[in-house]
Amino acid sequence: MRVGTVREIKNHEYRVGLTPESVAELAAHGHELWVEAGAGAGIGASDADYAAAGAVIVPDAARIFAECEMVVKVKEPQAAERALLRRGQILYTYLHLAPDPEQTADLIRSGVTAIAYETVTGADGSLPLLKPMSQVAGRMAIQAGATALEKAHGGRGVLLGGVPGVLPARVVVIGGGVVGFNAAQMAVGLGADVTILDRDPAVLEKLDNHFEGRARTLYSGRASLAEQVAAADLVIGAVLIPGAAAPKLVTRAMLARMKPGAVLVDVAIDQGGCFETSRSTTHADPTYVVDGIVHYCVANMPGAVARTSTYALNNVTLPHALRIADLGWQAALRANPHLAAGLNVHDGQVTHAAVARDLGHAHVAVEQVLR
Repeated sequence: MRVGTVREIKNHEYRVGLTPESVAELAAHGHELWVEAGAGAGIGASDADYAAAGAVIVPDAARIFAECEMVVKVKEPQAAERALLRRGQILYTYLHLAPDPEQTADLIRSGVTAIAYETVTGADGSLPLLKPMSQVAGRMAIQAGATALEKAHGGRGVLLGGVPGVLPARVVVIGGGVVGFNAAQMAVGLGADVTILDRDPAVLEKLDNHFEGRARTLYSGRASLAEQVAAADLVIGAVLIPGAAAPKLVTRAMLARMKPGAVLVDVAIDQGGCFETSRSTTHADPTYVVDGIVHYCVANMPGAVARTSTYALNNVTLPHALRIADLGWQAALRANPHLAAGLNVHDGQVTHAAVARDLGHAHVAVEQVLR
């Protein structure tokens, strides 16, 4: 199979779909690899590195989209890229379609077979292709929140860990999954006063056992959530419903009870955000203020630490890329129902139930497509 990867064009996105090492693995399986010139610059990988791994260096993305059977990316295709997609082509990347009707409509029109990293499942029901970026984003959320809390950035002027004689910042993490756990770890490590909210008693028990009193756990009901948000210096939104739009848990009315200069970091922004006042921002302009509350809603947070993120991502995406290239997408999905869960759009049809429901499209089951 001819497999290509392109330079990411989303704002300040420095990751790349394939590392030179991944290219070498695919080439060893007999596949032809095309890499857009400069695609790996953000992770310190030169065109010469890719060529040495067995890739053909192509001067522009248009040719890769025109001639490659599978395109491997990191972020959802931007409008200019979607215009180049075609029927029969495989797109393997993060998509986050539920809050993005324009992208979904373009993928439907293109006829492309779109496999989304974020809905591929594990045997235990986990999301293994999302996990490493959730780990990165959770850890970065505390860094970003700490910076936004500085007075020069519009925040309250509070140090997360405090100092002797001065109380630490109060950090509230909404959601105890991978993002929330990693955010809590970082915040606890910096000496913050941390509370984690979740609705799953098993998750709360696991977190309580792990942190051994260094972070509090609390069942997330309407009253407890409102009380904790009002008292917080920093709130991390770490809620995920696989494939679906994130629920709006923090309302605008709640902002009125918060401390002026408090910070909201919405890690769920890729799925539409879990704060009512969230809107997607970029690394170039990461924050804005609503009712005196600083919002950080960068939709591609891990792109800022591109080398770490790219290698962590390739560790989990490459095995499936090899299966798709070796077997073809249909045989690969038939052989692995967990990979099949990643199919979101095929030949003009929406094949993920949550995406279809949230955007009002007809749903065609993956099993029907694979018959």
